[in-house]
Amino acid sequence: MARVIVDVMLKPEILDPQGQAIARALPRLGFSGVTDVRQGKRFELTFDGPANETTLAAARKMAETLLANTVIEDFQVHIEQE
Repeated sequence: MARVIVDVMLKPEILDPQGQAIARALPRLGFSGVTDVRQGKRFELTFDGPANETTLAAARKMAETLLANTVIEDFQVHIEQE
């Protein structure tokens, strides 16, 4: 079985109000040194069979079609190493 990870993040030019709220809350909770926070999504897809280019291509197509809004989000697809 193959596990493919799809990480989805807002494009850099898109405002991230949730990330900004987290960044403002961190100092109040005693955490320092963080200058920016961007919040995203992670999808873990498990496929039958081996991890190969066909599996990655299918995951990319899923990301483009359903998992990411490509107008405002970028995504990266990679195989999770066991």
